[in-house]
Amino acid sequence: MHNARPLPNYLVQRFHGWRATTFADNKSWYRRLSESGQHPRAMVISCCDSRVHVTSIFGADEGEFFIHRNIANLVPPYSPDGKQHGTSAAVEYAVTALGVAHIVVLGHSNCGGVKGCHDMCSGKAPQLEETSSFVGRWMDILRPGYERVKDLPEEERVTALEKEAVLVSIGNLMTFPFVREAVEREVLTLHALWTHIGEGSLEQYTPGQGFVPV
Repeated sequence: MHNARPLPNYLVQRFHGWRATTFADNKSWYRRLSESGQHPRAMVISCCDSRVHVTSIFGADEGEFFIHRNIANLVPPYSPDGKQHGTSAAVEYAVTALGVAHIVVLGHSNCGGVKGCHDMCSGKAPQLEETSSFVGRWMDILRPGYERVKDLPEEERVTALEKEAVLVSIGNLMTFPFVREAVEREVLTLHALWTHIGEGSLEQYTPGQGFVPV
């Protein structure tokens, strides 16, 4: 492991600042979290995008959310093929081990992954079509969504595809037997959200109405 290096100094300073303030003021809470384990009420699946900060948006503290982040907040279809599936493993753990009551899929504006999918599917990003492209093969999950929005005016298409990414993920979640069973037993609910980064707004999908402001 000779490639690992010490942290940049600014991150070390931030850590010591956190430990001397936030941690010091809440030692008993952190000790309780450590000893009693985690009991999050909700799982949030969001994008890796550094501008999307789930805990800030909802004012959440440590222990509240089980968070999984990936490119374009996508969930693949259920596929027990023996390969490694980080997102599927996170969903399985959240539902079967932690017993979360809610799974929230949070999409966002100006998503680079979704834009890449749009460009790939419209023939503008041939490099993403290469079998060696991890991003391209991941964004294949969203191809059904692209097919639903490809005839929209160009200026509306990417935003619509960002919201399709959320809906595709919700649909794929229901292909997991343990998710479907929990939903049908009414011990788990699924939620589809989209946030506009620049406006600080939040929309939720409501059947029959589409995405509407929260």
